[in-house]
Amino acid sequence: MDIQTFVDRYYVERKNTNSTKWDLLEERFGDADLLPIWVADMEFKAPDGVIGALTERVQHGAYGYSFIPDTYYDTYSNWMESRFGYKVEKEWCRPATGVVSALYWFMNCYTEEGDAVIITPPVYYPFFNVIKDLDRKLVTADMTDNDGRFELDFDLFEQRIEENDVKLFILCSPHNPAGRVWTEVELERMLAICEKHDVLVIADEIHQDFTYGEHAHTPAPLVADGKYADRILLVNAASKSFNLPGLLHANIVIQNAELRRQFDNYAGQHIKSEKNILGHIATQAAYETGEEWLDGLKSVILSNFDYLKTQLAEHIPEVKVCKLEGTYLPMIDLRGFLAPEDVKDFIQGKCKLAVDYGEWFGDAYQGYVRLNLATHPKFVEEAVNRIVTEYKKLK
Repeated sequence: MDIQTFVDRYYVERKNTNSTKWDLLEERFGDADLLPIWVADMEFKAPDGVIGALTERVQHGAYGYSFIPDTYYDTYSNWMESRFGYKVEKEWCRPATGVVSALYWFMNCYTEEGDAVIITPPVYYPFFNVIKDLDRKLVTADMTDNDGRFELDFDLFEQRIEENDVKLFILCSPHNPAGRVWTEVELERMLAICEKHDVLVIADEIHQDFTYGEHAHTPAPLVADGKYADRILLVNAASKSFNLPGLLHANIVIQNAELRRQFDNYAGQHIKSEKNILGHIATQAAYETGEEWLDGLKSVILSNFDYLKTQLAEHIPEVKVCKLEGTYLPMIDLRGFLAPEDVKDFIQGKCKLAVDYGEWFGDAYQGYVRLNLATHPKFVEEAVNRIVTEYKKLK
C-alpha cells in the first residue's frame, strides 16, 4: 500500500473525540491552540480487520464476563515467531491492562521498598515514575549522544549496578526516545552484566514492530540462544503498532516457572480485574489481519522522517536530528541554536507546537524535543515549517 493510499484510507480527525493528544492541550500545556505532535498515538484508524472484529462483537450486544481463548495465544505466538523467531508458549503468558500497569505490578511483585532499580536515560518517563511512586531507589546510567546515535556506556552501567546493589533493570527495547534498536551484541552485554550481579530484567518491547532498514529487533529472551531468558519479564502489546492503547490490553511473557509462580501469587492478591474482551479481540484481529496496514504505516513514518531530516538540514543546519533505527518518535537536538532553557518558549510559545521535551526523559537532555511521526504528513510538514519560519526570525 503506497503512502497516499494509506493516508487517504485511514486518516481520521481526532479533535473533539475526548482525545488526550488533541483535547487536553489546555490542561497539559496551558494552551489549547497548539499543533499536537507529542504523545505516542496516531491520527489513523485501526486496520479494517480490527474494526470488523470489534463491530461484530459489539453488535452481538452482550458484554459479559469473558476469557481469552486459545486462538488468541496461537495468533500471538505466530506473530512473534514469524517476525522475531520467538515461539511463545501459552503457559508463559499473562494478560495486562497495559505496559505501564505491568511495570507497577512487576515492581511490587519482585522488589521491596528501598530496592535500587536502574534505567538508561533518556528513557520513557513512566520508568522514572514507577520507581519513585513505589519508593524504590532510582539509579541511572545515562546514554551518550554520539553524533545523533545514542549509545550505552557498559562500564558505567555495571558500575552503577555494583555501587547501588541494583535489584532490577528496566530495559526499553527498541529504545524510546533514543530511537535505538539494540543489536544482539549490545543486549548480550547488558544481560550478561545483569546475570553477573543477579539483576532481574523487565523488557519493555512495546515498539518491537517499528524497526527500519537493516535494524532488527531481538526479543530479550532469545539473546544468546536464550541464555538469559530465566531472568526476563517481557511485556509488549499491539497498542503502539495498531493504535489501540485505549483498549487496555498487553501481553506479559515469563518463561521462568518460579517467576511465574511469584507473579501469580501477587496477582491473586492484588490484580482482581476481569479481562477486557474488546482489547484481546482487537489485538488478535490486528495480529491476524494487520500486516499490510502496518507496512503502510511504516512507509508513512519513514517518509515523514525523511521530510523532517532533509528540511531541517537544509534550513537549520545547527539542528541535529537523531537517528531513527526504531520507534516513530525521533529526538531532535536544538542546542545548536538555542540555549536549553529557551527551547520551550521557542517551540511552544513561538512555533505553537505541543511536543515531548527532552528533560521529561532525563535531566541531562534539556534542549532536545521528541516528535511523533505516526501522523498525517500535513502535520509534520506544518510543524517543520513553523520551526523553520521562527528560526529565520531569530537571524
